[in-house]
Amino acid sequence: MTMTETGHSILAGVFDLNGCLRGKRLPAALADKLASGAFRMPMSSIGVDIWGTDVDGNSLVMQGGDRDGVCIPTGRGPLPIIGAAGNCPLIPMWMNLEDGTPFLADPRRALANVLQRFTDIGLTPVVATELEFHLVDPNCVRATPVADLRSGKPKRADAIYSLDEIAKVSPFLDAVYAMASACDVPVETAISEGGTGQFEFNLSHVADALRAADDAAILKQIVKTCARDQGFSASFMAKPYQDEAGNGFHVHFSMLDSNGDNVFNNGTEDGSDLLKYAVGGLLNAMPETTLIFAPHLNSYRRLCLGSLAPTTAAWGYENRTAAIRIPGGAHAARRIEHRVAGADANPYLVLAAILGAAFIGMSEKTTPPKPLNGNAHEGKATQLPLDWRDATEAFERGQMTAKIFAPSLISMFAACKRQEQNVFKSVASDVEYQAYLDAV
Repeated sequence: MTMTETGHSILAGVFDLNGCLRGKRLPAALADKLASGAFRMPMSSIGVDIWGTDVDGNSLVMQGGDRDGVCIPTGRGPLPIIGAAGNCPLIPMWMNLEDGTPFLADPRRALANVLQRFTDIGLTPVVATELEFHLVDPNCVRATPVADLRSGKPKRADAIYSLDEIAKVSPFLDAVYAMASACDVPVETAISEGGTGQFEFNLSHVADALRAADDAAILKQIVKTCARDQGFSASFMAKPYQDEAGNGFHVHFSMLDSNGDNVFNNGTEDGSDLLKYAVGGLLNAMPETTLIFAPHLNSYRRLCLGSLAPTTAAWGYENRTAAIRIPGGAHAARRIEHRVAGADANPYLVLAAILGAAFIGMSEKTTPPKPLNGNAHEGKATQLPLDWRDATEAFERGQMTAKIFAPSLISMFAACKRQEQNVFKSVASDVEYQAYLDAV
């Protein structure tokens, strides 16, 4: 889609720390002016909470006078991903300071800052992502499975890899593939997952981690738009159903040198020392970066015993119970799979945390512990913080975190999460009322 094909209006916006789009609608005739620096938004808008409310602990709001940042196009778009038939396309933006330097609390800028470190030493991460989601009834207050498009009955649980279930939502999948193609998002396979109304899309490996994050963020919008256009909703909530599998955001990555060779491959099943150093960095950083992978209250319902979502900083070969899995296959494709993040996490921050930790491990030659066989939940590996507040404190005070992210991002993200925690703490749930109202 070109600027002349966008219709009367366009949307221009940035992804905030929660991965939500924040921006403005403007006449399509003004699209060519976006690159001039005339499009401005408060820098604090990057750090608003999940409801879009200014964060009291964000120093940019009151103490900093709520100054504007300068938004410029990322080079992607216009994208027909919001609204029926994409009739008001999106131009993704990212934020600079007034003097033109990158605003490193912008999650896309944070990832670009990490990637520059690899560029400086002649390495290129190759990244692929997997996104799980549920199709739900938009008319229900709580998550309720959407009836399939043929039988009118909800998708049954435990239908993993079912081609029948895939066939039942073919019109929705066709719409996603068509819109993804229009946005140049390389969607590969779609599968039926184990949960009720749960599906997954896999994206292609790309030798551009910034583009991989763009693709994941854009795909989430595409899935939501196509679901809405067909009368239901798509949710990337980490754990919409208490007794069923949650939604993960798994990241696969390898590393190419200047000759295009995979430095994780040494011709063996074990992989190279650099692969193991990267694993060591990932494991060391994991307790401090859990907040990135599990940023919301509901996120911690997914990280539980008895599931394939991890609870410990462990690694293993072909072990899906471990946080870090080294898949099998051809030696030339030796790679790392990071399995901690939920689908509710911000793709830019997830890739920044993963690749930043891997870079530190490779630079410092961090040797990991022995790989685990069997159930990693029951091993002796370091426990992840499985409480939202504990994870926030670990992120804010972490030494590894400080090596990966700018101080502005750390303080803004921690303040955002604390404000959200305080809101949830102040509201009594239905379960709380039922337990105490008449009993005490």
